[in-house]
Amino acid sequence: MNQTGNEPLAGLIRAESGRVLAALIKYFSSFDLAEDALQDALEQAIKVWPQKGTPKNGGAWLYKVAVHRAIDRIRRDKLHKSERTAQILLDLAQSHEEVDPETAYDIPDERLRLIFTCCHPALSRDGQIALTLKTLGGLSAREIARAFLVSEPAMVQRITRAKRKISDAGIAYEVPDRAHIGPRLASVLTTIYLIYNESYAAFEGLTLTRKDLANEAIRLATLLYDLAPDPETGGLQALMRLHNARRRARLDADNTLVTLQDQDRSAWDHNTIDEMQIFLGDLLSQHRPGPYQIQAAISALHCAAPDWQATDWPQIVELYDALAKYDDTAVVALNRAVARAQIVGAEHALVEIEALAPVLADYQPFFAARADLLARLGRHKEAKADFSRAIALSGNEVERRFLIKKRDGN
Repeated sequence: MNQTGNEPLAGLIRAESGRVLAALIKYFSSFDLAEDALQDALEQAIKVWPQKGTPKNGGAWLYKVAVHRAIDRIRRDKLHKSERTAQILLDLAQSHEEVDPETAYDIPDERLRLIFTCCHPALSRDGQIALTLKTLGGLSAREIARAFLVSEPAMVQRITRAKRKISDAGIAYEVPDRAHIGPRLASVLTTIYLIYNESYAAFEGLTLTRKDLANEAIRLATLLYDLAPDPETGGLQALMRLHNARRRARLDADNTLVTLQDQDRSAWDHNTIDEMQIFLGDLLSQHRPGPYQIQAAISALHCAAPDWQATDWPQIVELYDALAKYDDTAVVALNRAVARAQIVGAEHALVEIEALAPVLADYQPFFAARADLLARLGRHKEAKADFSRAIALSGNEVERRFLIKKRDGN
């Protein structure tokens, strides 16, 4: 086994969990059994790895332990005492006894199959997305509830109903052929993007980003584009890779958040930016626009600007207008108002943002944006109140420190 060194154990486990869980679901055709077995394996890893060091192949180690834990669970369950199940258990036990976690054995990558199973048309759209984020993205019910702006208990119920629907309806664990991929594509795209969003501003914890989730989302988007190479799947890939190209500049040497306005643009990954600019241009030339292509175009304009002041704000506002035709939500309206503030000034933009208050009463970026505009107008007491509300709504320590600094400076 390798020693853990300076790499956090939690990060090592999280990097392997999604792939292991997808493979377990494929073999056992049960979300609950796979999740329980993986949890058993993770608990074992937490006990064993710090003492003996991490295995050379952490994924294979977790997979082997989880399979045996799953088999033990089935054997203890009297509801599974059928002859067919017994034979399955014997076959699994025999095949997995030969897996050596210390070798280069690689478990099958079933994550794309899992995401399409979770996004089957028989499930509600919200259920599709929530279940995929829970199983493949490794997000907690609380984190997913935040993304949907609902309570945690409501999200737990939503995930449970989705699992039950897959089991009761006998939904196949498969990637549909190209002729049938369309009905599930929109939900798959949304799910991948929400996974990336969670990586870009991790809700809970001491760090602002979760690089493992970002890499997973980009990998899935790339696989999806290979499978369904239409402009919107490419647009999602471009959007995430353009965002990711700026990741290194989001934190300074003291782990302090740096906003886009103040980022060191020389720290951006300009090779990726250049590549995605060309890729996005090819997509847009097909004249089949969609929300992900439009968002990617907005990000591309930010990446193309040599500094904040030189950003093409009028074109960005036009793109938000175009985006609203596909996604007419308060969040899009908020982003449009923030962009318009660079053109018409804080006072006019504040009027637009105020109109969104009833809908975004628990949305942290709303209060942070309004606080910035109020501060620019010299209304410091009101700005402090909004910054305090934004701080209360943030569960991320890096983000909280940044907001506290801004509040205390007003």
